[in-house]
Amino acid sequence: MRHRGSRPILRLAGLVLGAAALFLPLSDPARALDSSAGPLRIETVATGLSEPWAIGFLPDGSVLVTERGGRLVRIADGVAAEVAGLPDVAAVGQGGLLDLLVPRDFAESREIFLSYAKRQGRGEGTALGVGRLSEDGTRLEGVREIFAMAPGARGGRHFGSRIVEGPEGHLFLTIGDRGEDRSAQDLARHEGSVLRLNRDGTVPGDNPFVGQPGARPEIWSYGHRNPQGAALDLEGRLWVNEHGARGGDEVNLIEKGANYGWPVISYGRHYSGRKIGEGTAKPGMEQPVHYWDPSIAPSGLMIYSGALWPEWRGHLFSGSLNSGFLSRLDPDSGFAEERLEAPQTGRVRDLREGPEGAIWFLSVTDGALYRLLPETGQ
Repeated sequence: MRHRGSRPILRLAGLVLGAAALFLPLSDPARALDSSAGPLRIETVATGLSEPWAIGFLPDGSVLVTERGGRLVRIADGVAAEVAGLPDVAAVGQGGLLDLLVPRDFAESREIFLSYAKRQGRGEGTALGVGRLSEDGTRLEGVREIFAMAPGARGGRHFGSRIVEGPEGHLFLTIGDRGEDRSAQDLARHEGSVLRLNRDGTVPGDNPFVGQPGARPEIWSYGHRNPQGAALDLEGRLWVNEHGARGGDEVNLIEKGANYGWPVISYGRHYSGRKIGEGTAKPGMEQPVHYWDPSIAPSGLMIYSGALWPEWRGHLFSGSLNSGFLSRLDPDSGFAEERLEAPQTGRVRDLREGPEGAIWFLSVTDGALYRLLPETGQ
């Protein structure tokens, strides 16, 4: 366990945390963005973040942000500080400190769940840990690992790692194929799957492959390439978005025990231009509800409540890591897409609906946390 001091970051001027300074603006000039719901404005919450990966909201109004290199930052009352007590993280390739989950009972439990890459012999694997945030918000206490994928994956790609709390309190965790595409069709491996776990990391007895010889019992669905966004819709159903290769990024509605086809079927092609697998469809394999070709490299997924924009209720929002926009998909119009584009929307890693109904998002390009509001909003 690493025990690092919690060092405050001053407003505007900033102090160095590790290799980066974080700046919290006292005010922010209006930045207009046109949309189908009317003009929007983008407010800067913080800049100077280093490879930010995930956002979490606490009941006291503070915000948590993970950085891939291994820092967890808490922003409260215009001041930010590093949270101490995190697990050891392997910041290798695309791996590192990745997603975070603030569970619904945080006010009572004070638990924070983290996904991260950990060293496993000659490679790295996706792990899930939990700890209690101290009353003063400065450290995680009693951090313990509750799950780690079976060792064997090597290379620094496709960790997946989004965490979602299910309607009944189970935890869903996405894991990418780690660049070994055939593993996504192998139920003996965790790669290329969505897992379903009890809150303590044990396996729910009604998981689809419990008792099947050779299968990993944590698996809920499989045949995924690299799911980097996951969210519940307003009916409590789980959705993911995932990276294709050259084209073929997907949005999938996740069903118990279903096979989503990678690498047997895909709407993309290999980076070399070669055909992937057997085509775009095969009996027994699920079709995406939406796909992008060319690729947008989707990361982060949010399904909107309609709090500030009632016309967007139930719509899916995704970040893009290569195309500089937020994607809004309308499920009532065949997943018709609107692209919300501004200078701040380059390489969006995560986006979440805030407690006030605003859309918060992290830009890797700017190392910044922003929030999107109606032009006339609060």
